[in-house]
Amino acid sequence: MSESVAPAQAMSWREATYKFAPLRNALIAGLLLLAGIVLELIDAPQALAIAAFVAAIPIGAWFFAQEGWEEFIEEREIGIEALMLLAAAGCIVFGLWEEAAALVFLYSLAEAIEELTFTRTRAAIRELLDLAPKQARRLTGGREETIDADQLRVGDVIVVRPGEALPTDGVILEGSSTFNEAPVTGESVPVEKGPGQQVFAGTVNGQRAVEVKVTRPYADNTLQRIVRLVEQAQSQKSRAQRFVDRFATRYSPAVLLAAVLVAVIGGLVDGDWTESALRGVTVLVAGAPCALVMSVPIAVAAAISRAGRDGILVKGGLQLEALGRIQAVAFDKTGTLTKGTPEVTDVIPLNGYDRHQALALAAAVEARSEHPLAQAIVTRAREEGIEPAAAQQFEALVGHGAIAQVDGTEVWVGSPELVAQRAAAGELPADVGRLQDEGKTVVFVGQDDRLLALVALRDEPRPEAARAIAELRRLGVKHISMLTGDSQRTARAIAAQLGLDAHYAELKPEDKVTQIRRLHDEHGAVAMVGDGINDAPALAAADVGIAMGTAGTDAAIEAADVALMADDITKVAQALSLGRRATRISRQNLLFSVVLLAVLIPSAIAGVLTVVVAVAVHEVSELLAVGNGLRAAKRPAAAPAGSNAA
Repeated sequence: MSESVAPAQAMSWREATYKFAPLRNALIAGLLLLAGIVLELIDAPQALAIAAFVAAIPIGAWFFAQEGWEEFIEEREIGIEALMLLAAAGCIVFGLWEEAAALVFLYSLAEAIEELTFTRTRAAIRELLDLAPKQARRLTGGREETIDADQLRVGDVIVVRPGEALPTDGVILEGSSTFNEAPVTGESVPVEKGPGQQVFAGTVNGQRAVEVKVTRPYADNTLQRIVRLVEQAQSQKSRAQRFVDRFATRYSPAVLLAAVLVAVIGGLVDGDWTESALRGVTVLVAGAPCALVMSVPIAVAAAISRAGRDGILVKGGLQLEALGRIQAVAFDKTGTLTKGTPEVTDVIPLNGYDRHQALALAAAVEARSEHPLAQAIVTRAREEGIEPAAAQQFEALVGHGAIAQVDGTEVWVGSPELVAQRAAAGELPADVGRLQDEGKTVVFVGQDDRLLALVALRDEPRPEAARAIAELRRLGVKHISMLTGDSQRTARAIAAQLGLDAHYAELKPEDKVTQIRRLHDEHGAVAMVGDGINDAPALAAADVGIAMGTAGTDAAIEAADVALMADDITKVAQALSLGRRATRISRQNLLFSVVLLAVLIPSAIAGVLTVVVAVAVHEVSELLAVGNGLRAAKRPAAAPAGSNAA
């Protein structure tokens, strides 16, 4: 398939008819062929009909003849184009002008449609670039000025009004609003963002104007990088595609040799050299592996383009193929299966003390602390309408908690060791063991020598985690596990809550690598899902490393085989579904192409097929393979329960 004349932008089929040169030439050749046939039907002078056929041949063959010649001269290979040219030349030698013109027309038309389809598939991802406006409002000396977006520099401040898209990436300096990040992450639910948070090119501002500090120039914004990565990925071949390419380089010369042998042996056996030569020409056409060569790349390109538009960056055909083989998925815990920050799950008052007052005292002490658990307690208090009172004489007790004066009394918040030191009754309440078995960290709140309450905290599972795991099971994934450096007790509780098959806790980075290899030995191809940086060794060890939440993060995108731009764990199943669909479609095309060749070649040798019939069947089969391959570009639907699409 030629790619030398592909247009930069996707175009409609109507536009392609006159703008896309290979298709235009093929249609002109078809009109000349039709004119010649009509001239024959009305008994016009034969010279006129032949002239129409002769004119159709160079026009239709112009592009694929150049490609075949370049392939022969530069790569010393006999490709499909050479086989078609030789077949057309054979028809001309025997005065079969109509057959030669029909062969050239049908082949050039199929190639043009195939190439245009490929181009449209690849150009679909470039349509993302149109979402970023070409102009921006830059703030200079407190005044707005409209400039071309490509003039923006890192550090410039721009104003983005409601309903406008961002021209490039940046950080919000002033204002807050909701942003539709679907072009980048594939998620259509708007995200609330305020000062200090990243925003990306092409995302649409919601209801309020914001001022944004530019962090990337226009030419290197997130949309530009997505397009570059997808285009690079589409040019990388899977193992199946590489096998087909190697096979085709050896197979095409074999077809040429077979055609010569059919012509020579047939002529020697029955003495009818003309008939034998025509059979040889038919073998050239019937044996050309067009559908076989196109069986894999069209499905790969379509699937990678679909993934890119949904915020899933697949690094290449090899990685897409690997996604289709995944039998086990291992998740990092913190920030992947869980939210990554602790939350208060329980506040249990003790000894008849008031729950609301206990939480207020705890928040008053913890408001002075930077510890994540302390911040979670303060956040929970404010969610319940409690504004922490001012605390004096705050003191952090390293490894144990904190103590402060609140309304003239000593209030302490901390670990069991602190209870033993401060409380009159040193025994821990019975609820402590139950809460710890649920994977929760228990913090004790006391006043003077009295124990007032227990506060339990845990890094809670993401709301979508259970649904993501259910979707993986519907796809037929055999084993789903969690790898974490956290404690056995915490890991066990999270794994039980999410219904995982296994959990592996208290792991160092090198232990995660060992566990990934063990999972591969036990279950087959393994995907590791993590943040792309902390889990880099495990991501590299897996058959497919999937980094999530990578929008704006170069290191995470580079570390993984698949990068999920959104912080959405359900996209793991979507990525696997795309890989499985592309693999399944590629196999269907391969089987269809091989069976077709197995039928056409013997039929051509036996003289059952004519040249025109062979060309028609051959090119229709090629278009069928292309059409089937394009199904990989459809958004995956939920798999039926118990299915294994691999």
